[in-house]
Amino acid sequence: MNNNITLEAEITPGMPVQQVIELARLAEDVGFDRLGISDVVFWHDCFMLLGLVAQSTTRIELGPMVTNPYSRHPAVLAGIAATLHDVSNGRAFMGIGVGAGLEAVGETYPRPVAHVRDAVTVMRALLRGETVNYQGETITVNDSRLQHVDPLNPAHVPMSIGTRSPQMMRLAGEIADIALVGGRYLSPSLAANYRTFIAEGAQRIGRDVASVEVAPRVTLCVSSDGDLARRSVKRYVAHYIALIRPAELNERMGLDADWYARVDAALARSTGWYFDHDRYDDPEIFSLIADELVTSFAIVGTPDECKDLARGILDLGFNSISMNLSFPVGNGMYQGLRDTLEGFGTVIDAVRSGR
Repeated sequence: MNNNITLEAEITPGMPVQQVIELARLAEDVGFDRLGISDVVFWHDCFMLLGLVAQSTTRIELGPMVTNPYSRHPAVLAGIAATLHDVSNGRAFMGIGVGAGLEAVGETYPRPVAHVRDAVTVMRALLRGETVNYQGETITVNDSRLQHVDPLNPAHVPMSIGTRSPQMMRLAGEIADIALVGGRYLSPSLAANYRTFIAEGAQRIGRDVASVEVAPRVTLCVSSDGDLARRSVKRYVAHYIALIRPAELNERMGLDADWYARVDAALARSTGWYFDHDRYDDPEIFSLIADELVTSFAIVGTPDECKDLARGILDLGFNSISMNLSFPVGNGMYQGLRDTLEGFGTVIDAVRSGR
């Protein structure tokens, strides 16, 4: 078994709090190394959930997937990170990026790279117990420190930057401990591009790029009924393929402007976010999104099929995978996520070992 492989799960908290805690315990029990909880406006607060999960788990690392520098000041985020570090006995990480869903509260995401750079700089200094005077491009902190962090015993909280953009990947290469990369679609050439962007960022400051953990972001959905699992994530795939429109996939599968127009129209007729348990998926999505497209964007199917797809990602040269958990439709979000976790748990050792 390869103990150097890191497998990360992300739970979107669309269920009662106690069920989130139970899913987090299950993620730890089946063998995941890190657990993120989605930070999405109008959903359960991820940081309150992480504090509760920390008290119900013992091993798994915990953090937001991902928060942002807009809805909370980075000084506030630093205080939250220090608290989670304390309550989890050192298992906290801080996932940060541009964020999602803030349009509903009037946020326009100004200067995202500068905001994330300033936020990580401020959080790191405060978590070291320093008194911070910082005048950044977007963020200011005046002569302040975290009262509960001892400079002689700083809170080491790894910084994880999540992104799809080359500019933010370069920033991750400069300043992140972990780079969560991509818009679910992955290929050998795209994986090479991601590594190039991160290496360019590391080179700016003379950093060894090997010190940055790189984890591609994918969706995971597992069921004993592989066809049901694939059907269950077609809305995810439609969302992401419409968002990123990968040229190499367009060429390989003959996806033209008319096809994309039909996908856009089907998404417009759908309701809810793509991971809402009570969303409505327009029926044309299921005819437009072929199974080959689904497996280009997700680790999906039976446990054995998911094992092979996960190994395919690791064989691209990665030692980590970050998996946003999805659920087979039919039994509700909570039971569906249990099915995904339990199903993947039957093959997680084989994913690590390559058997």
